[in-house]
Amino acid sequence: MLRYSFLLACAGLFALTIACTPKTVTPPDTRQADIKAVKDLEAAWVKDAATKDVDKFLSYYSDDAAVLMPNEPAIVGIDNIKAALRLMLSDKNFALTFQSTRAEASRGGDFVYTIGNYSQTMSGPKGKKPITEKGKFLTVFKKQADGSWKAVADMWSSDSAAPGAEQK
Repeated sequence: MLRYSFLLACAGLFALTIACTPKTVTPPDTRQADIKAVKDLEAAWVKDAATKDVDKFLSYYSDDAAVLMPNEPAIVGIDNIKAALRLMLSDKNFALTFQSTRAEASRGGDFVYTIGNYSQTMSGPKGKKPITEKGKFLTVFKKQADGSWKAVADMWSSDSAAPGAEQK
């Protein structure tokens, strides 16, 4: 009888343990919605770039973002990015368009990266004739506490040969 009581108590404890164990809930897969949100954000960013408004352009970056321009040191932090953008956007010939061709989102719903192509026009070395550069970019977006997306890393590279590079 003691043996059956012991087995019954063990079975009861086991059942209680199973009942009290929290259930793991798999979060919903939001990857497609996250990619769409970021692509919509990029489309708005292109429109805002056309206004040459530094604050609008800057609003797409997080406070701790890093911008990696061709042949320049990394620009880290919103104040440093603003200074660089102010110079770039003040160019009378400045124009920028870009479009992602690939986007991937994390399963956790906190990061999206995009890869694509851009076209940027700036004044040439003598400041008069506009020069258009084409290239590719990689931007990493992070979901913010308020649910919005901000670029935390933005890098682009020209398809043009670097000065002094041999043309093929």
